[in-house]
Amino acid sequence: MKDTEIPSQEPGICQTADTVITKTQKQLVLLIAILAGFITPFDGSAVNIALPTIGAEFHMDAIALSWVATAYLLSSAVFLVPFGKIADIYGRKKVFLYGITVFSLASLAMVMVPSTEMLIGVRVVQGLGSAMIFGTGVAILTSVFPPGERGAALGIYITAVYVGLSSGPFLGGIMTQQLGWRSIFLVNVPIGIAAILLILWKLRGEWAECRGERFDLAGSVIYGLSVVAVMYGFSLLPDMQGFSLIAAGIIGLIIFALYELRVPFPVLDMRLLTGNRVFALSNLSALINYSATFAVAFLLSLDLQYTKGFTPQDAGFILIVQPVVQAILSPVAGRLSDRVEPRFIASAGMAFTAAGLFMLTFVTETTSIYYIILALLVLGTGFGLFSSPNTNVIMSSVDKKFYGVASGMNGTMRLLGQMLSMGIAMMILAIVTGPVVITPEYYPQFIASMRYAFSLFTIFCIVGIFASLARGKVERAAPAKR
Repeated sequence: MKDTEIPSQEPGICQTADTVITKTQKQLVLLIAILAGFITPFDGSAVNIALPTIGAEFHMDAIALSWVATAYLLSSAVFLVPFGKIADIYGRKKVFLYGITVFSLASLAMVMVPSTEMLIGVRVVQGLGSAMIFGTGVAILTSVFPPGERGAALGIYITAVYVGLSSGPFLGGIMTQQLGWRSIFLVNVPIGIAAILLILWKLRGEWAECRGERFDLAGSVIYGLSVVAVMYGFSLLPDMQGFSLIAAGIIGLIIFALYELRVPFPVLDMRLLTGNRVFALSNLSALINYSATFAVAFLLSLDLQYTKGFTPQDAGFILIVQPVVQAILSPVAGRLSDRVEPRFIASAGMAFTAAGLFMLTFVTETTSIYYIILALLVLGTGFGLFSSPNTNVIMSSVDKKFYGVASGMNGTMRLLGQMLSMGIAMMILAIVTGPVVITPEYYPQFIASMRYAFSLFTIFCIVGIFASLARGKVERAAPAKR
């Protein structure tokens, strides 16, 4: 049996009938994916630039502020794998539609939140909607675009993600300064409505390739509780309760993995990791890359506005550099990965990312803004070269009946990496700076925290280069045996 081919567990289950997809249908699917791919990263990056303003209104310390971003990521990670499987059973279009609806309604609710608790609660609901979107979007794209066109389509989709990332700090900074931080969430609503109408009126097909399977509720609960324990534990460090929760979460994830190997219909088929080296190491590379990069915007946003005195608008204009470079390079790297061995492109991207992070380890209170911009340019180059080729490898290394699982795993690695990145930032802030509002007397501790985080992230990426190269040559999945 080939690395990339895993037999279905029962005859007739998870089998995909080949269908003819017209060019118009492909373009429509890509357009809807672009809209959905834009709003979620826009929201995340715009929130990062608004954090100091949000903190001032609700009198939040640095740890509480980090939970505005972390609650969203934690919710997404808890629900992404279960909803990816639910989409395979009941239909990806259906779950995708519900996800955009939930995300849009939660964005509207953010305009009216009266307290810190409500703010974080609505961010949890937004994360739920995001999980439903990302657990299905890439899988639908991969289903309708054949291997020769897939890299280009994924590159365009990831470009939309980076456009959201790049416009978030810039537009978010302007809107926060001119209209207040609540205005940034209203942008999601009309875009979400447009995507919903396109899906209801134009999108045909359901992509339910595992219809008839039972949903693994027990596995989903074990997974969700384990992830929550690990992430909440990070926020409590260096208290002993934090270490206890992290240990309990890790044990829970081990139990989850062992349980999934034994059940007939797992929510996450672990054999994709144990029997397919290309798939496993590509996902590990994604986990490392996101772990090393996601908290960069969070930390630099606080640094630029607190220690360097920039307005939200000016800080957003500076932070836009990295995602703009990513948006320019991503479609080029995606097309190139259809023709050239993608692991070499992705590995070069990881190397650029490590170099950019290393540059940031030297940032102080007096560092020139031009130096920070140069580091962001290098980081943007690295991530632009890495992401779409790596995603292309992940989706092309499995048979199409596992696209939903592969998409969910890819999204899970992204979210777990983002959570780990924020968790590391939270842990270092808790240990070095403490649960205090960042005022001038605490600037040296904050700068030290930031430099420690960037040093650790640099080490992550150096390890990631070897993981990316070690995956071996990518072999496209063979058609499923009938």
